Amino acid sequence: MKILFVMEKRASAGSIQAIANYARTGHDLGLTIAVYGEADPNFPALRFSADVEAFDYVVFVIEARRAWMSGLRMARILSKVPRWRRAIVDTDGVYNKLIRLDGYDRNHATEHERLAWLEMFHQLADKILQPTWHPLEPGVIGLPFFGYDPGLRLPLNRCPSKQFDIIHVGHSWWRWREMNDVLLPAIERIRDRINGISFVGSWWDTVPQWARAIDLEMAFCVDETRLRQLRIDVQPAVPYTEVIQVMSQGQINIMTQRPLLRHLKILTSKYFEIFCADTIPLVMLDPDHAELIYGPGGRQLALHHGIAEKLLEVLNDPEKYRDIANRVRSHLLAHHSFKNRIQELVAALEG
Repeated sequence: MKILFVMEKRASAGSIQAIANYARTGHDLGLTIAVYGEADPNFPALRFSADVEAFDYVVFVIEARRAWMSGLRMARILSKVPRWRRAIVDTDGVYNKLIRLDGYDRNHATEHERLAWLEMFHQLADKILQPTWHPLEPGVIGLPFFGYDPGLRLPLNRCPSKQFDIIHVGHSWWRWREMNDVLLPAIERIRDRINGISFVGSWWDTVPQWARAIDLEMAFCVDETRLRQLRIDVQPAVPYTEVIQVMSQGQINIMTQRPLLRHLKILTSKYFEIFCADTIPLVMLDPDHAELIYGPGGRQLALHHGIAEKLLEVLNDPEKYRDIANRVRSHLLAHHSFKNRIQELVAALEG
């Protein structure tokens, strides 16, 4: 089977790590998996092709922006590939009805915007996939999509001496409210007992100038003064090929997720990348949801209540939590490998 992914290519954001894992695992299974477009040195692990007719299925990976679609030869793709051989992976819940969470995060600014997205979806395909086990919209196929690649896994405690006690690798995209209201107050209580903290990603040091023009200032909101007061080292985003190495710079790696995706229980690459790094992952998820994904160990790694005490406990007893992380790795290998994901994707495309 041959599968062509059509997506916006971003080296330091989005689903590109997962697509690279699909390509690598697919090759081992005898499948051909490529990304639409011309070869790009920024993505050395990917195969590219513009020969859409050479593929059995075309899968559009949609990640909350429509503008990139206009530059593609979309009319040619739609004319050359029958509708039944096209599918969409909606990674951001834009196919859902209008959702606003506590006046903060949302999938659309207006109903008019939502309808414009739906029109685009209906032009592309009938088959809508979402990376969740619990799709809310009728007709949407729940497909985890993201997965765990043990080939990227580093041994735990490979480097006992860490640059930071705590690291967070992710963009400041709809993250500030949870950071400001939940995580930073906990860190503030114990800051003098933590050796170093780093946030790695875009927009932690400033709100982009163009955010107001597109009515998304709230999505990038950040108080850089407070981060400086807490002596949090802020670093720019890194390419997907470096994410796991950078995560490994921290004794603890904290994973956060924007409220909308947490509400929809949509998975992302970060759910699994953190268990490839040489770090102790702590996930800011509901414990029940963490256990659903990670097995029993997920509940022990959920950063939900008593955050300050949990951080100190992990720092003071890292061996206990490395054992838990290793048990989760075994669970992920059994249930969430990219071999599993490819089999599930093929079944969804052929179903």
